[in-house]
Amino acid sequence: MNKFVTLLQTLVLSLLFAGSAFAADKVNINTADAATIDRVLLNIGPSKAEAIVAYRKANGAFKSAEQLTLVKGVGLKTVEKNRDRIVVAGGAPAAPRKPAATVRPAAKR
Repeated sequence: MNKFVTLLQTLVLSLLFAGSAFAADKVNINTADAATIDRVLLNIGPSKAEAIVAYRKANGAFKSAEQLTLVKGVGLKTVEKNRDRIVVAGGAPAAPRKPAATVRPAAKR
């Protein structure tokens, strides 16, 4: 019976350590695809993950985790809950935007 208890304790400890290894997943929000963001971040589903990627493509790389709050549907509580999972590094610059049309003054007659 003593061997069974020892084996059971070992199994439980192994599962606890394995669980903490899964919790250590991190995601670089500047390079990850939507599926990875969805898998790693808590309270971020497929549609919010797609919105994060779309925002990043339109506006360029995130400079901080807090900038995720600029994405519709992502609040500060979600960012705080995921702070240890979010990595902000590198990333592509924003897509080039078309220059604004210049207005020239009317010629005097």
